[in-house]
Amino acid sequence: MTITAESKFVELVRSWLVSLPHDLKIAFDAMDDENLPRPVREVAAGAVIYVVSPNDSVADRNEAVVSYADDAVLLRLALANALGGKGEDEQAFKGRFPELFEGLEENLSICKNVMGDLMTWLEQKAGSLKNIDYKGKKAPKFLDDEEAREELYEDGLVFRTDYPVDEKTITDKLKKAQTVIDAMKRRKAEEARAKGLSA
Repeated sequence: MTITAESKFVELVRSWLVSLPHDLKIAFDAMDDENLPRPVREVAAGAVIYVVSPNDSVADRNEAVVSYADDAVLLRLALANALGGKGEDEQAFKGRFPELFEGLEENLSICKNVMGDLMTWLEQKAGSLKNIDYKGKKAPKFLDDEEAREELYEDGLVFRTDYPVDEKTITDKLKKAQTVIDAMKRRKAEEARAKGLSA
């Protein structure tokens, strides 16, 4: 990994971590946008669930900041894939949020260069987001059930209010790509253990 690739990656992940609460709002917008194709909205709902789920078992408070890295990358990956179609509505939606979508493909390929297999792992997760289970319901349910949707909004609000990352914390905590890679490897191993697989 070259120094430039690493520093670009670190900059990217830092900025994505800082903007995660805002990006989550964009995912909520995609989930609610009835002009978007149903599969896109289901993936957006899955991405929201993935981010607000309290599934990080990180004990060390210092690690908490970096433990959101997979959420930040996965959310953008999922939206990039879901909205990859050339449809007018997809394009219109992306046009409303240039801060997220401009240059996203190029940025994701920087991540892939640095993260290697971990990016493949996140891509697989992004592909199965609509099957994600949250409080006993699958992602599509949150599009159809008013009560479930309200609950998800509440959880999103709590997430955004309690989110521990800002410019200052992230600059202190994230200086090397390896920090992110190690955090994601731990997350991947935890998930594998939870499923009874070896990492």
